[in-house]
Amino acid sequence: MTIPYLTSQPTSSTDAASGLHIGGDWTLAHYSRLEPQVLALRGRLQGEPRVDLGGLAALDTAGAALLVELLGSERLRQLAQQQALSSERRALLLAVADAMAGSQQAQEHATPSALREVLGHIGEAVETTWCHARELLGFMGLTLVSMLVILVRPMRWRLTSLAAHLEQCGLNAVPIVALLTFLVGAVVAFLGATILADFGASIYTVNLVAFSFLREFGVLLTAILMAGRTASAFTAQIGSMKANEEIDAIRTLGLSPIELLVLPRVFAMLIALPILTFIAMLSGMLGGGVVCAVALDIPVTMYLSILQDSDLLQHFLVGLLKAPIFAFLIALIGCREGFKVSGSAQSVGEHTTSAVVQSIFVVILLDALAALFLMEMGW
Repeated sequence: MTIPYLTSQPTSSTDAASGLHIGGDWTLAHYSRLEPQVLALRGRLQGEPRVDLGGLAALDTAGAALLVELLGSERLRQLAQQQALSSERRALLLAVADAMAGSQQAQEHATPSALREVLGHIGEAVETTWCHARELLGFMGLTLVSMLVILVRPMRWRLTSLAAHLEQCGLNAVPIVALLTFLVGAVVAFLGATILADFGASIYTVNLVAFSFLREFGVLLTAILMAGRTASAFTAQIGSMKANEEIDAIRTLGLSPIELLVLPRVFAMLIALPILTFIAMLSGMLGGGVVCAVALDIPVTMYLSILQDSDLLQHFLVGLLKAPIFAFLIALIGCREGFKVSGSAQSVGEHTTSAVVQSIFVVILLDALAALFLMEMGW
């Protein structure tokens, strides 16, 4: 084993290192000894010093990397071609110099400005949103075609699966929907009474609760609950089947996964969500009625009389007509994310989260657009 060395021989007082003599074993075993010398000498190199590599004994990639740091990729490439080195050392030096030159260029390109990073993230978000919207439209078309095909063939209806999903996403969701909307109705009535009391108009709290729940809160809260509860369940169920290759088995048997897995869930949501919306409307107005009776001394008979005198049919129809649209989109997003699951449990969790986020976003976006449109139309 030859001790490595790195010496400089100044030729004048103005040239601190005009000549470099490199020799010995430049290997990983001597890396810790050579690295401080390389770092110290690299900062004092000026111009194009004369370098002698003739004393090199053993050489590996660690030593070659130190030489690249000391001399630079281009300079070391020239020296390897010019000096009398063995073919093995020359090939190693050239390979390491090329590799480190490529990594340095990649690092230079990987540090864009902050503005470019922000614009890049915005572009990626827009592209991702567009891809999701396009995939959703394609899946929606496929589902509608399958739906139209089986509607005219009653023998292909899967009533057992439909009943099971109705129980899961409809009947089992009644307690949580009723409780949540009852509490929200009580809160809306209490806050409305607190503000309206300053104007001597506490009696209009009844109209506030009825208007808000029939038109917006009933369907919106129910849809958000179903997005978090049912869309995630659809994604997890279909995703687990996808991970276990059960969907591939269904296709192998000549059956349609859309007809077998998607349509029963879509039909169940189309039936369950309007019914749950109606229950939510009643529960919200009941919560507001309890607050009016306890805090505002408005008896139940007066509360019902005010509701009867108000023109609430239009608001009720507006709220109820939103429910099938929200139900169709929630079921569609949940099923589509389930089909996108790969073969891991992590993928199931990621797509379940994505289904909930997308469903809630779509519901709130469509509700806001519908509210603006109906307000402009005077409906």
